[in-house]
Amino acid sequence: MKSRFKLASFILMFVLVLSGCQGQSRVPPSTTVSELTTVRPEKLGTVDRDVVFGTGGPIALRMDVYYPKAATGPVPAIIYVHGGGWVGGDKNEIPPGYTGELTSRGYLVASINYRLAPTYKFPAPIEDVKCAVRFLRAKATDYGIDPARIGAMGASAGGHLVSLLGVTAGVNQFEGTGGWQDQSSKVKAVVDPYGPEDLNALFAGAPPFATAAIFGGSDSKTLDKYSPVSYVAAGNPPFLIIQGDQDVVVPPAQSQGFYDRLIAAKVPATLVVVKNAGHSFAPAGGAISPSLPEIYKIVADFFDVNLK
Repeated sequence: MKSRFKLASFILMFVLVLSGCQGQSRVPPSTTVSELTTVRPEKLGTVDRDVVFGTGGPIALRMDVYYPKAATGPVPAIIYVHGGGWVGGDKNEIPPGYTGELTSRGYLVASINYRLAPTYKFPAPIEDVKCAVRFLRAKATDYGIDPARIGAMGASAGGHLVSLLGVTAGVNQFEGTGGWQDQSSKVKAVVDPYGPEDLNALFAGAPPFATAAIFGGSDSKTLDKYSPVSYVAAGNPPFLIIQGDQDVVVPPAQSQGFYDRLIAAKVPATLVVVKNAGHSFAPAGGAISPSLPEIYKIVADFFDVNLK
């Protein structure tokens, strides 16, 4: 109960701060495998900032594109979704350890912004994440990526969003109208570090207005609607879940329960528990194990197995 109220306080802080301000994939029909290109030589190892990938109501949605350091053909792509309690955060918060490890292994990484509460409530964030996947698939030849090899990862609230992305392929109510509607938003693999998965369990006892400010309601039905555990089914993509054993913001039970549900549905899933780690893998009582560099390699190894 103590951890739930701590999370509620974390969310309320952001709501109060922002309340006064605005706060298996298919190849596209127009693209055949033989038409796919690779990353242009001058782009290798560079970053394109603030690329507009769609629209969210009146605002332009933007991503930063980190190009692989080397490429000899169409490359796999990974969407990164930042955390921040669904009310804060930015695309530039992607850890350099992830971009460095992944681009050195030949991945294009797209770190995205999405609409934030309380100005924009759900389903706006998941619509924006799906729009980003559709954009990359539509622009596969421009970026030199393979549209059949797109994965996703995110942290905390971003972990929730990529988990929801992974288990809701074909759920039209989450697609939105941000652009590229002729493309699929399905991804082939998902990495979820410490993301909330069962919102009813997480927010039990939280003030109703706090959840309503983010999800548009505080009732059980609404929270179930935006909980990844509600959509787990055979055919979901492989998941890698990484969770700190001392996390009091998103308790380990969230990751464990999601992992158990995936395994029961025969979805390939791996759960890595990081010892002595709080939220965001902050040390809690000693050095974390595995270490951050080891976690970066675990993530890249998972994508190597599932996207290459």
